[in-house]
Amino acid sequence: MRVLAVAHVLGLILATFGALYLLPLGWSLFAGDGTFYDFLIAAILNVMFGLGLAFATRRRARELKPRDGFMLVTLAWALMAASATVPLLLVLPGLSFTDAFFETVSGLTTTGATVLTGLDTLPPSINLWRCSLHWFGGLGIIVLAVAILPMLGVGGMQLYRAETPGPVKDEKLTPRITETAKSLWLAYFVITVVGILALRACGMSWLDAICHSFSAMGLGGFSTHDLNVGWFNSAAVEVVLTVLMLLASLNFARHFVALKRLSLKPYMQDAEAKAVFVVIGASVLGITVLLVVNGTYPAFGTALRHAAFNVVSMASTTGFVSQNFELWPGFAPIWMLLLSSIVCSTGSTGGGIKMFRTLLLVRHAIRELKLLVHPNAVVPVRIAGHVVPDRIIHSVLAFIFLYFWTIATLTFGLLLTGLDFPSSLGAVVAEINNLGPGLGKVGPAMTYAPLTDVQTWICTAAMLLGRLEIFTVLVLFTPAFWRK
Repeated sequence: MRVLAVAHVLGLILATFGALYLLPLGWSLFAGDGTFYDFLIAAILNVMFGLGLAFATRRRARELKPRDGFMLVTLAWALMAASATVPLLLVLPGLSFTDAFFETVSGLTTTGATVLTGLDTLPPSINLWRCSLHWFGGLGIIVLAVAILPMLGVGGMQLYRAETPGPVKDEKLTPRITETAKSLWLAYFVITVVGILALRACGMSWLDAICHSFSAMGLGGFSTHDLNVGWFNSAAVEVVLTVLMLLASLNFARHFVALKRLSLKPYMQDAEAKAVFVVIGASVLGITVLLVVNGTYPAFGTALRHAAFNVVSMASTTGFVSQNFELWPGFAPIWMLLLSSIVCSTGSTGGGIKMFRTLLLVRHAIRELKLLVHPNAVVPVRIAGHVVPDRIIHSVLAFIFLYFWTIATLTFGLLLTGLDFPSSLGAVVAEINNLGPGLGKVGPAMTYAPLTDVQTWICTAAMLLGRLEIFTVLVLFTPAFWRK
């Protein structure tokens, strides 16, 4: 039975996830912040449940079929987020399960929206756990599992295809999927360590450096302070984080190849990377000029500093904030919200439509205009010199339709609960792009704490749909998926 076979692998993944509690456990023991036993209880419960589920379904263990991966990925993200709530519920007794689940889903999906305040006084291990969820979820906890599960007799290609962001899922860096996953994580790990050391050199404490490097590499927005990155008021910190966010918004396959060859050539050959830098560069310059012209920041250098950091943060779907940009001229926050939909590369840790799809739609539109003039012409769509098959174009068009229809549906859902339109639209767009800060009541200077439980669950659904790129979740609700 398919569900039992999926449940067996799900149990192994949950048991593996329990090992990730070692990081906050070690820090709690080092810092003596009183949360050691809370994390220990959470870890034991997680491992026991995972191993129990795997043991109970061991007789149903088999190689998963490709479509089983969709069910497994969706259930894994939901159950890992539920598991991650345990230390929050134990340490913060006033926190409801709804808010705790929202917080952990926000962490694992690298959204960065938070319902918590008083971050400056939270136990250090709790802040580390929140930011660790960004790091674990960034490249995909499922990809990490792919590198481990083959040793337990479970194949991984179907998981990698279901989890990897973007429409191009068959590209391998190495002949074996396990080696591919390890290669991606190696690049991810190396850049993270360099980021921690650079932030420490800028004057951050070790805890702040680790947490913010984790968040930046996962393109999440969790911080250890209520004022977010604005708390540091440091241009050096903002420069380091900007570089980390830009790197994390690019395809990690390129990072691995570039590190292996010690060359920048892989980036120069990447059409997505070039488009990302052009769009972000033009946006930073345009918003800088806008801020100077409107007198928001009279000095060009100050305007450039704040525009660069916040534009890159929003465009890369990170959600770090150094200034309350909702007080900027109205064009700026709306444009930055739009950038979060299109900028990140396929194979990055970011959300949104992805730049590959954006480029594809633009070139497809250009082709259609040419065909209006020359109906019989053969005009293939090319990206980086390669002809894109019509099958991929049709898939992208279907995804874009579902993307905007999902935004509309969830926005109307929030409107029905009484939330105002700017806040409803801003929250849904921010959550489905895994961004964090939206507009209005959920703007950059606010948290999601004022939302009702119903509104919080709608936003939670948006985060999961966005992280798993809609198709992975919605396919489970089609009759064809359940037919033999």
